[in-house]
Amino acid sequence: MDRILPQPTPETQHFWDGCKAGELRLQRCTDCSKTYFPPRPFCPACGCRDVEVLKASGKGRLYSYVINHRPRPDMGKAPHSIAVVELEEGPRMMTNIVGCPQTPEALVLDMPVQVAFETFGDIALPLFAPAGAAPARVVAAHAAERV
Repeated sequence: MDRILPQPTPETQHFWDGCKAGELRLQRCTDCSKTYFPPRPFCPACGCRDVEVLKASGKGRLYSYVINHRPRPDMGKAPHSIAVVELEEGPRMMTNIVGCPQTPEALVLDMPVQVAFETFGDIALPLFAPAGAAPARVVAAHAAERV
């Protein structure tokens, strides 16, 4: 079974185009300078509609997580993490941690992580791996976990 994927909208298309190009893109308000996620056509801090898209560093830290031991069929049979990563630029984003064992011993809060994109058809998802892990191997390792 295929993984359930997000459906891009006009407001989020720049984000998904960035993921497909291997870039994590965020938005920043040009009035108050707040960087935010998820994508939207106005600043959540001040309501200004004058916003810009920026390429994020792709770096962050593991803010919180839970290990799902009963995944949906489209997520494979192995336990996987559902995590919140705090990006270097400030926003927090829900994701999965890949490229390491899905155990509390390996998923240490505040550990540095980096984005690792995995492509499913026309969509590339921004997943995160421990900093220093090779992104190509991270994707291959994650794909093998779902078998």
